Amino acid sequence: MRISKKTDYALRALFTLVEFYGRGPIPIRELARRNDAPKRFLEHIMLELKARGWVDSLAGARGGYILARKPSQINLGEVVRHFDGILAPIGCVSVSGYERCTQEPVCRFRRVFLDVRNYVTLLMDQATLEAVARGKPVSGREVFAPGLIGGEGI
Repeated sequence: MRISKKTDYALRALFTLVEFYGRGPIPIRELARRNDAPKRFLEHIMLELKARGWVDSLAGARGGYILARKPSQINLGEVVRHFDGILAPIGCVSVSGYERCTQEPVCRFRRVFLDVRNYVTLLMDQATLEAVARGKPVSGREVFAPGLIGGEGI
């Protein structure tokens, strides 16, 4: 699974708003600067987040964006689904983006992708902004841990 740049910037902005939750609005230019995101692109993303009821905006010199819901009430699964659509790795195991395959009756590896879909969906839906924000950033050592690599494309 890969997420789009749009989803990436949306999540970056949301986590910045979590960091400032209860401390007032953050101007769009500050959100863009903090998250290394193009301001114009981020403006469109913020409008979508607002339309979904995840953020709110306040006008004026001291205006900007705030979370419209508690960080515990927004999860990564719903944000990723909004911007990127499905979480399933292949169409034949997707509910909303189902694509029929001629090999379904005999396919052995489809089960693995179904398990991946179920695990990823569960993990993403349980990952609230609040819970994820409490965690610590991933280190390079974790990404390149010898026991977890061994094939290209990871």
